[in-house]
Amino acid sequence: MRFTKDHEWVRLEGDVATVGITKHAAEALGDVVFVETPEAGKIVGQGDGFAVVESVKAASDVYAPVAGEVIEGNAVLAATPETVNADPEGEGWFGKIKVSDAAQVEALMDRAAYDAFVATL
Repeated sequence: MRFTKDHEWVRLEGDVATVGITKHAAEALGDVVFVETPEAGKIVGQGDGFAVVESVKAASDVYAPVAGEVIEGNAVLAATPETVNADPEGEGWFGKIKVSDAAQVEALMDRAAYDAFVATL
């Protein structure tokens, strides 16, 4: 699993990256009440707006940590957005991207680097 400074995580399996927000981000947002997941077929660049998450505190964009084509949005989140709070780094994923450049994933922070980054906030 790799992480961005915007608190997204990526899990790469073959050429498909599953993307979500970190536990830190989910806790900072508070109770998630709405999620807009990406549509299959959407082409995203690294850093592009990818999804939207709304909580009782704020609405936030979720940014694509890698470039590629969205192949699936997590439809479960439309009916149960609270899944993001319950399991942000597992079942609360937002979308899956067919990665165009796997090197982008490798350039992201690993868990130790991300934890160190969060400790500075």
